[in-house]
Amino acid sequence: MSIPSFGVGTFRLTGQTVIDSVLNALDLGYRAVDTAQIYGNEADVGQAIAQSGVARSDLFVTTKVWTDNYAKSRLVPSLRESLEKLRTDYVDLTLIHWPAPGNGVELSEYMEALAEAKALGLTRQIGISNFNIELTKQAISAVGKSELATNQIELSPYLQNAKLTAFLQEQGIAVTSYMTLAYGKVLKDPVLAQIAQKHQATVAQVALAWALQLGYAVIPSSTKRENLASNLLARDLKLDAQDMAQIAALERNSREVDPEGLAPAWD
Repeated sequence: MSIPSFGVGTFRLTGQTVIDSVLNALDLGYRAVDTAQIYGNEADVGQAIAQSGVARSDLFVTTKVWTDNYAKSRLVPSLRESLEKLRTDYVDLTLIHWPAPGNGVELSEYMEALAEAKALGLTRQIGISNFNIELTKQAISAVGKSELATNQIELSPYLQNAKLTAFLQEQGIAVTSYMTLAYGKVLKDPVLAQIAQKHQATVAQVALAWALQLGYAVIPSSTKRENLASNLLARDLKLDAQDMAQIAALERNSREVDPEGLAPAWD
């Protein structure tokens, strides 16, 4: 199992905005697109993919199941609805969006339902999102660690989550970083600006390159074609040991996303 190291995210983008973003990304060479049921944009993403002319076999499409659909009776039907919106027979990766402890559906139930979706051919791979170490262990117990393609978690130079990422890498579960730019907060960081200047790069490229060098996949989003193009260049940026040490020192456990009732108690 493998997942692409670089994709385009679509969080908070809907309508023509997300259609244009995905079309631009695919035109620029992106081949992985990340969406979710709760984003309300799966149909728009599907339209953009159809318009792009890129062969489905060349794409890697990820969606995430929302908490309302975790029950065994709802998960597979909800994913079929997502496939209709996305205009595809399958997605490449389906994630449980939030562990949502206490929402009335046991973790084992929704993980087994997700495994069933894979067995039915609705998704090529399965995984989790926003799971802490303990909940990841429970997911492993439910379906086996070899079944978990990734844990998609908030990571940025300001939230490095070293214990969780080390655990995931020990288990052979890929780490996908979202919110790598911390809602743009890291773009104003003087240390990152200095590193960017040294490499004649942008601060966004430095933050993305940091995540890539740590072995994480990234899914930055943008509504601007020039930023989508610029972000891709992070793949060619090589930070040195001093750069990585300086970025490591920026850790401040600063979380941007922590929704009550959905998020676990973080490690």
